[in-house]
Amino acid sequence: MSFLPLKRPALSRPAFLLLFSFYIAVFLNFAFYRQVLAVMPLTTPHSVFVFLSMPVVAFSVINIVVTLLSFVWLDRVAIALFILVSAAAQFFILNYGIVLDRSMIVNMLNTTASETLALMTPQLLFSLLVFGMLMIALVFLIRIKTGNYTGKSIIYRAASVLVSAALICLVALLFYKDYASLFRNNKELVKALNPSNSIAASWSYYSHHRLANQPLVRIGEDARQNPQMLSGAKKNLTILIVGETSRADDFSLSGYSRVTNPLLAKDDVVWFPNTVSCGTSTAVSVPCMFSNMHRSHYDDVLASHQEGLLDILQRAGISVLWNENDGGCKGACDRVPHQDMTSLNLPGMCIKGECYDDVLFHGIEDYIKQLKGNGVIVLHTIGSHGPTYYNRYPPQFRKFVPTCDTNQIQTCTNEQLVNTYDNTILYVDYIVDKAIGILKAQQDNFTTSLVYLSDHGESLGENGVYLHGMPYAIAPMEQKKVPMLLWLSADYQKRYSVDATCLRKMTASQNYSQDNLFSTMLGITGTETREYVPSDDILTACRSKS
Repeated sequence: MSFLPLKRPALSRPAFLLLFSFYIAVFLNFAFYRQVLAVMPLTTPHSVFVFLSMPVVAFSVINIVVTLLSFVWLDRVAIALFILVSAAAQFFILNYGIVLDRSMIVNMLNTTASETLALMTPQLLFSLLVFGMLMIALVFLIRIKTGNYTGKSIIYRAASVLVSAALICLVALLFYKDYASLFRNNKELVKALNPSNSIAASWSYYSHHRLANQPLVRIGEDARQNPQMLSGAKKNLTILIVGETSRADDFSLSGYSRVTNPLLAKDDVVWFPNTVSCGTSTAVSVPCMFSNMHRSHYDDVLASHQEGLLDILQRAGISVLWNENDGGCKGACDRVPHQDMTSLNLPGMCIKGECYDDVLFHGIEDYIKQLKGNGVIVLHTIGSHGPTYYNRYPPQFRKFVPTCDTNQIQTCTNEQLVNTYDNTILYVDYIVDKAIGILKAQQDNFTTSLVYLSDHGESLGENGVYLHGMPYAIAPMEQKKVPMLLWLSADYQKRYSVDATCLRKMTASQNYSQDNLFSTMLGITGTETREYVPSDDILTACRSKS
């Protein structure tokens, strides 16, 4: 018994290009068209025609690109790539409300394996399979007719390019004012259009970072410790806790109706209710908050090859240690001692490549005992990182129920999602309180202080937006307003003449940002350098001048 081989479907090359240009323009741009309808309701016949012209323009542009590539035999590869990136982008735009730009490319490149796995939901895999892989298989399955059609194919493809260009010109002639107004007033719309969003974002990333590997720029070379910090029997010890994805509004210290900070409420901390981040992602905020640049003129390329806060502290003679539990310090700790606590894989603390933040305290007391001089310890937490919020805290912190115990957070109710997120804040409360407890236990040998500041906030479904990483200009405040607090031991307040009452009065009414961290940490540690800006140091106004 013999089997006849299956005959591959065949199309002329122009028809092949038109088919897949139509598929990408229409079926892989639902997210774009939905966003257009949200800002341009179809209330008049004119608006309907403007809307219907958009798939025509998208189709024409894609057809021109792939047709031109077909003359150098790159059309199949280009179409397959366009389908893959468009299917993935459409899923994340529709389900998480992301904006695909250069900063999102940075986030993707800085995502750890465990974070990537957390995003691999059945919904995503199904979407990639149906809208992506199956269509890509079809791209390579279809046989292009050749034979005596080569000459005609060239003519048809050239005509196809000309007709597509004519359609674009016609739409521009009829609706230019409508397009100009729509995209001028809604600048982020174009970042939902596939596949141009992925191409533009990737090119922007390449253009911005092609000069990143420059010689190291040294700053604060004059750094030294204030003699007052070196006098006396006690050394100085500061713990800086870098939070992750914790938003200020869910801290009961900030007036949240739920008690999410029962321990810190008893710790006599100074709370900063009006603090904003430098960015909406770890890859932006962490390097920015440790740099000497304000957000208004922050340059991530310069920051990538310039020294920062920890370099200056170390140069001044302060022992610096960075304990990592969030996939990397994004360059902030590259030249100081640092250790990846996740790699320890401690039983009871670590599961599937991720650890509870308690792991950050492993060996910390032994480290403190061997300090010969003043020290700064940075604890980089995984905090409230999503979408697997339920993995961020041990079972005993599951206080608010029911919870969202899945990475498919869109399928959870708002109550479940908020409950789970608030449990992460309850655990953050425990972690920061534990650090304060460690400092209190060391007060016979050290004058102690602590700063906690989260890198960015988080969206929990407000207006259909989840997670974080939106462009700063349009990001909701949930992603930008961050928790910050300060704890100074009684010994620190007395020894360095800091008025805590003054601090509390000041913080209640003033606005702060991650721009304040650089000089505040220099001030707390008594590090003198030209890089220090007194007006940025939160403690300046509340230090005794005597």
